[in-house]
Amino acid sequence: MTREVYLLAGPTASGKSAIAAELARETGARILSADSMLVYRGMDIGTAKPSREEIAEFGMGGVDLVTPAEEFSAGAWLRAAAKWVATVPEDVPVIVVGGTGLYFSALLRGLDRAWEKPPPEYPVVKIDRSTVRARISARLDAMFMDGLEEEKRILRERYPARSRTAALAIGYRDGDTRERILTRTCQLAKRQDTWFRHQATPIYVEPTVESVRECWRSRGPWRVDFPDVPETDLRH
Repeated sequence: MTREVYLLAGPTASGKSAIAAELARETGARILSADSMLVYRGMDIGTAKPSREEIAEFGMGGVDLVTPAEEFSAGAWLRAAAKWVATVPEDVPVIVVGGTGLYFSALLRGLDRAWEKPPPEYPVVKIDRSTVRARISARLDAMFMDGLEEEKRILRERYPARSRTAALAIGYRDGDTRERILTRTCQLAKRQDTWFRHQATPIYVEPTVESVRECWRSRGPWRVDFPDVPETDLRH
């Protein structure tokens, strides 16, 4: 199933989700999340998951797919993405936004890690690391104010054993202090930057609506081959 989509990647706290939301409102687009932590139900505050209202507003795919007790993979995300996009009318634009480079590679290069196709070209938000650190710090303060510790307590009671992939989520480990979470999140942003530099051909854009809009106007949309979805899957 081939579908035209608009792409936007970038490290955590780069502002990509807010930019995608504004452009989705301009164009009437639906949004597909390419974030490996937003797939987990109940992990909301610590993953900076969009609000219930935004998820509903954009008919968002790629969120709340499994519990933290379940394993998840790029292949599972790609299958879920294909099932979701099959429900979006052809005349409705689709925006794929996130920071999980492996999901973008699965989408544009396939699941074979030999990756015979060249690194795909797509827009990546370029932002100064000191700015990202300041944004992460401010966002972290808001997370604690919004009840991160309580969310962590509830998840610990509900899911005493978490999957290997869910256990990678930052901020949900016992004993995680604010400073430890800040350090690990900044390290994540650095790893994401490295992925996009080496596993993609990044079209760097400024963290503004205008910059992304111009990139999409001149380079997009991208034609993406989603896996075919059996009719039986679409009925569930």
